[in-house]
Amino acid sequence: MATYKIAIIVGSLRKDSLNRKIARSICALRGDNLDCSMVEIGELDLYNQDIDTDNPPASWKRFREQVGAADGILFCTPEYNRGVPGVLKNAIDIGSRPYGKSVFDQKPAAIVSASPGSIGGFGANHQLRQACVFLNMPVMQQPEAYLGHVTDDSFDADGCLKEGPLKELVTKLAHAFHDWVNAILRARELLLHDAAKEQAKEPA
Repeated sequence: MATYKIAIIVGSLRKDSLNRKIARSICALRGDNLDCSMVEIGELDLYNQDIDTDNPPASWKRFREQVGAADGILFCTPEYNRGVPGVLKNAIDIGSRPYGKSVFDQKPAAIVSASPGSIGGFGANHQLRQACVFLNMPVMQQPEAYLGHVTDDSFDADGCLKEGPLKELVTKLAHAFHDWVNAILRARELLLHDAAKEQAKEPA
């Protein structure tokens, strides 16, 4: 089974972020097939088109290169004031520019939101989905990933999920995400292969 490079983008800068722990758990549960790397966004300069030149800030260049090299994107975010955290929106804006050169284009993605609250970051999750439509990213639809009632007590001393319903759901997410990335990339390969065969049949 294929292994895919996954860029993890977490919408919280907190060292012990619940969403960071969830993201690591997803990749740990499919460590055999998901080669994950955390793409840090805390040091990204605020997006400003005036400085988006042929020599952009080093932090932008690093971010764009890391995301561009990935096969798929895993977003894990909390909800701030019923929306996406500003630091995550800034990262999306940086990755989507300059116009026509978005590093997010066509990359399969999953969006997970986790919160101690009961609605599990629903607002941020769907706001991010709206952005992904414009970014032309095929986003996994099921299982839905609004993880509510997540607290530090959901994890053991090593930051791993404790046994229980939450771990069972995250395990399903991990397997579904791998299958989603595989389905999108394999379908794209087959379409390109079929197009090449048809082109080869055309008379010179």
